[in-house]
Amino acid sequence: MRIHIATDHAGLEFSEDLQQHLRAAGHEVVDHGPKVYDAVDDYPSFCINAARGTVADQEAGVEALGIVFGGSGNGEQMAANKVLGARAALVWNVSTALLARQHNDANLIAIGARQHSVDEAKLFIDTFISEPFSGEERHARRIAQLSEYEATGAIAGHEID
Repeated sequence: MRIHIATDHAGLEFSEDLQQHLRAAGHEVVDHGPKVYDAVDDYPSFCINAARGTVADQEAGVEALGIVFGGSGNGEQMAANKVLGARAALVWNVSTALLARQHNDANLIAIGARQHSVDEAKLFIDTFISEPFSGEERHARRIAQLSEYEATGAIAGHEID
């Protein structure tokens, strides 16, 4: 599988360890940066590029997922979710990693590098990558509603105030 990855300065060492882990597991890793430590770097472009790469690959039929890191993962998740077609979930335990895939068909996850050990992050990532979307109708319906709103600003049959 192709894994798109991005971070900010807070997650740079974290990202390097996790990229090695992913490559050792046979994944192709695309690193969207940063490449060097800069304490005042700006994460949005890195995370947006990772999300764009993930979505573009999936639209082209390439099996791909994305992972973004930062101090908390919050801003990185928000940046990734600005990309049309990205569904980035903030993951903080195994359960949220499972549910991100099972129920939300998330194509990216965000992890707080200052919140977790590298071993915890590896567990979350491995869980996320190996878990398929359940395909249950109720979950597919809700994801379709999110996509519809993203594209049109409305959800047919549902009032949006």
